[in-house]
Amino acid sequence: MSESMNSGFVMDVVELESFVNSPPRGFTVESRAGCRVVKWDQDNCCVFIDEIRSGEGNVIFCNSPGRKVIVRTLGEYTDLRRQLTSKTIYILVSACSKTKVEEKRKGDVTALGYYVVAINGSHPMIRWEMERGLDMTISSVAGESYTVDVDVSVALQGWVGESFQIPVDGEKVKPIWKDTHFIIEYCSDALFDFPYWFGFSKRQFKVSYHGRGDQHTKCCVQQQISTENRLHSVEIEAPDEKTIKTP
Repeated sequence: MSESMNSGFVMDVVELESFVNSPPRGFTVESRAGCRVVKWDQDNCCVFIDEIRSGEGNVIFCNSPGRKVIVRTLGEYTDLRRQLTSKTIYILVSACSKTKVEEKRKGDVTALGYYVVAINGSHPMIRWEMERGLDMTISSVAGESYTVDVDVSVALQGWVGESFQIPVDGEKVKPIWKDTHFIIEYCSDALFDFPYWFGFSKRQFKVSYHGRGDQHTKCCVQQQISTENRLHSVEIEAPDEKTIKTP
């Protein structure tokens, strides 16, 4: 993993075992009772990774809330927003072998491996996408409950490239990526929060900037408007990277 976490660093993708065996700056790993406990610098990192069982035992990211982050007050939401736009975000994704059609037919998906994705939330373009996505998905937080899915699949696929393959039993397999998101759930204390109860308060936006090659960035926000998962999407053009200044 890149050691530099300055404003020029955009993202990195590291196989889980490599990450644990050679942790990057800000992370330490301890072996305890058959599992490995990963500690991390909470001043500079946001880790949204659940406990995972790898080929060499369980891996636990200490103090991680897991893939779903629950906030209950406007103050907690504001603090989370600040962290997402000022720290490096870490999530765990799965590289799988089945196509989406096979997945629907048979259910289970074979994981070829697990990868840690690191995204620099303080990078001007990433910060811009995060802020715009959160602005559009949570336009009025107070008194309403929301579930926001922050998806990095576009950035991940762009970073690894179309030619990325994983060796499996002597063959090279192009994976499909799963679990490429983390979830922000805002739980208000509203007595009659009907949109949330009926599933109308689900939102999604995608982080698409990866910093490799020529890229025309868009921020895509999708809102689930029915139980049939029909989606409305809004795309806005991102400004040129040179026009965004780091505060």
